[in-house]
Amino acid sequence: MDAPRIVVTPPGPRAREVVEEDSRLIMQSFSRWYPLVVKEASGVVVEDVDGNRYLDFNSGLVVVNVGHRHPRVVEAVKRQVDKLIHYSLTDFYYEEAVRAARVLLEISPIEDGKVFYTNSGAESIEGAIKVARGHSRGSRPYIIAFLGAFHGRTMGAMSVSASKPVHRRGFYPLVPHIIHVPYPYTYRCPFGELEERECGEAVIGYIEEWVFKRLVDPSEVAAFLVEPIQGEGGYIVPPDNFLPLLQSLARRHGILLALDEVQTGFGRTGEWFAAQHWGVEPDLMAAAKGIAGGLPLGAIVGRREVMDLPPGSHANTFGGNPIALAAMMAVVEAIREEDMLSNARRVGGEIMKRLREMGEEIELIGDVRGKGLMIGVELVRDRSTKEPAKKELARVLEESFKRGLLVVGSGESVVRIAPPLSITMEQAMAGLDILEEVLRDVSRG
Repeated sequence: MDAPRIVVTPPGPRAREVVEEDSRLIMQSFSRWYPLVVKEASGVVVEDVDGNRYLDFNSGLVVVNVGHRHPRVVEAVKRQVDKLIHYSLTDFYYEEAVRAARVLLEISPIEDGKVFYTNSGAESIEGAIKVARGHSRGSRPYIIAFLGAFHGRTMGAMSVSASKPVHRRGFYPLVPHIIHVPYPYTYRCPFGELEERECGEAVIGYIEEWVFKRLVDPSEVAAFLVEPIQGEGGYIVPPDNFLPLLQSLARRHGILLALDEVQTGFGRTGEWFAAQHWGVEPDLMAAAKGIAGGLPLGAIVGRREVMDLPPGSHANTFGGNPIALAAMMAVVEAIREEDMLSNARRVGGEIMKRLREMGEEIELIGDVRGKGLMIGVELVRDRSTKEPAKKELARVLEESFKRGLLVVGSGESVVRIAPPLSITMEQAMAGLDILEEVLRDVSRG
């Protein structure tokens, strides 16, 4: 597939028909970025029902990390379908689950661990909360999470999230004993104009001085739950000292460090998991999204002694489906054999460089940040006040779509760039050509 190729201004006639039927038949409890109606996809290219082709800088919302319909994944799924489609792992056994767990533990930042399979990121977070609380046998009921976090929309995951009020409105009461603290968003440090390291230290100081001394004794806290890089919150990369300091604080008080690697995992940042950038070993880790090339699969990985919930206390029917596990092993093989981690670092570095060069001329660009192919471009109306450019973001996303580039937003006014790890430099630069043209047009009003 060649891309981009716009044959009719999207949404075309067939797309409009599908959108109309969708609104009539499907509960509209979610919001779409723009009216893209996908027909097929391959690699980094998506085609809609009207024949338009786009460069995918979304990876199907950070899921198809190895690209759409990667041949290794397709072949692995076909082979597995011919053998076994389903048999409940939490009631019986099959060897695919053991093989996949061994592969997952090999790439995990947890040295001696165990795995529990889930079906999604939200379910992985729910399970991680249960493991953290259950490990203390009820003596540590509190979870400390972070402002700006997004962990999912099920009740427990929603309770630890603090990204947008719409996620919570109308669903109270939430799960109790959740405390939220600031995240070191260095472009907008919640403690004022501080240097990056100072902002990280200020967050740790806030927990020690204001939470532990005035709100809850650390002996009652089961876990810190944190995204190594905030996703929905705005692709926010913390200062380099933050996660090591948080790990040290957790160890000092016997608190578990639980990382949400749902979006940052499986090579997205140029490492298997983002924790590996900072040499941090979590006690618990939630994974999903990019884990299985587009099939529904998630996992909780934890230190062996922490993954000790008693039999009967936690299970599911579809977690660890053999087809999804086959896809996961093919994803790992593809990333390894095709050196996609290096590609993510190399191409991501060039994307960041070019975006920063754009920022020297385009006043709309306030900040560029990221690791690997998890990159955020924060748009502002005024660089001195840092007023979020919310309306401008919507125009950038819509115009990019109309010109053949698929990008979405995060935070208040951040363009998130997360193409498949298999993207070539040529494809990346072609996508940036479109984005630069759009940013210049929107900046000029």
